[in-house]
Amino acid sequence: MKIKKGDQVIVLSGKDKGKTGTVTQAMPKDGKVIVGGVNVAVRHAKPTQADPQGGLKRSEAPLHVSKVAHVTADGKPTRVRYETKDGKKVRVAVKTGETING
Repeated sequence: MKIKKGDQVIVLSGKDKGKTGTVTQAMPKDGKVIVGGVNVAVRHAKPTQADPQGGLKRSEAPLHVSKVAHVTADGKPTRVRYETKDGKKVRVAVKTGETING
């Protein structure tokens, strides 16, 4: 998976199209990522002894990795490819050619 935890990404499709955020969790086995502040799901929680308040609980739901793209410095989406530099495999932004650290 070419998107990793800590990457700045933009959402390409869905209800949150155009929103940007940082990847807080990557799930390579499922091909999904969780982006902070994007795709927020609301669950109704009944009051319990552990949580006497109850109410609406908001949390970020996973997005498929194909719905997000890495963001360049100017805020536009770009694809990511791998290149070998100095004997190391590094990620490179396709549009700008700059190395993505991570």
